[in-house]
Amino acid sequence: MSRQRVAPFAAACPECAVESEAESANELVEFYRRHHRHTGHEIAWTRADVGFDLPDGDLEAVVGECESHYDEGVPIGIVAAAMGARGLTVGETLARIREVRMTGALYEPRDDHIAKV
Repeated sequence: MSRQRVAPFAAACPECAVESEAESANELVEFYRRHHRHTGHEIAWTRADVGFDLPDGDLEAVVGECESHYDEGVPIGIVAAAMGARGLTVGETLARIREVRMTGALYEPRDDHIAKV
């Protein structure tokens, strides 16, 4: 009997039933960007196994709580998964990240990773 490894992250488009699995949460953000660009659809997280409990709270609180698990910023996919558990779409989360970054409360230490100032 073979055992297939289940990817830790998965998302699907509720409108067209396209699904994607990935080894990293940021891969699913890229999936969202491509899918949204072509269809205008959002995606919904169906699995986010990050190895720790995703924190509650607003965007800044989530980033602050997750920072202890990452050396060079929190992957935006992890933040999107945490915010998705609160009902925000990936697109809404990315828009909020942009807004908060413009206030100076967050910065991007490397591509697609954020940290509190």
